[in-house]
Amino acid sequence: MIINIRFGRVPKTGLDDYFLILKIARRRKGKKMREEEKERIKAKALEYFQRAGIALSLKEKEDIEIADLGLNDFKRTGLVLVVYINNSRYCAKEMILFPNQTCPEHRHPDHDGMEGKRETFRCRYGKVYLYIEGEKTENPKTHPPAKDEKYYSVYHEIILLPGEQYTINKNTLHWFQAGEKGAVISEFSSPSDDASDIFTDTRTKRVSND
Repeated sequence: MIINIRFGRVPKTGLDDYFLILKIARRRKGKKMREEEKERIKAKALEYFQRAGIALSLKEKEDIEIADLGLNDFKRTGLVLVVYINNSRYCAKEMILFPNQTCPEHRHPDHDGMEGKRETFRCRYGKVYLYIEGEKTENPKTHPPAKDEKYYSVYHEIILLPGEQYTINKNTLHWFQAGEKGAVISEFSSPSDDASDIFTDTRTKRVSND
């Protein structure tokens, strides 16, 4: 699920406390609090862009997307995105993962007569643990979200620090997770079609059905 939200202020607490406060308040206030939660997530994302030295236009800030992927477990699984451009020839976007947050395993296959997406990830801030098909890395630095391990099958580890990048070929299974400080990632790719992405966890929904 993709949600567009407006700017809001974020409390001056650690991120764990921040999510705990939101969880308690959401139980108390229901739907209204969920809207406040979206605003706080967006505000937190804007802080990360600032840390990475990435300037956004007013329109780009308004169009920030929060993807919880239909799992309702955003603290552990999900990401924040800003799409600069996506046309028939190329796509460019920014992605934010909060500390230890994961974008789950998926691939970009050929579809509707078009080749699957080929993408380059470039780390702008923090640390990115990227896992792709290939020889399994012994003693990987991180692991899939607890109790969701069955939805992850590739463990060839690539670690990206600021200024480092890696290109993922089409139809390649991959997933990635931020380090303890979170991460900002620039993505440059061939055309992006979220509806054609295939996730190993069939509960995952990259686009809204609304």
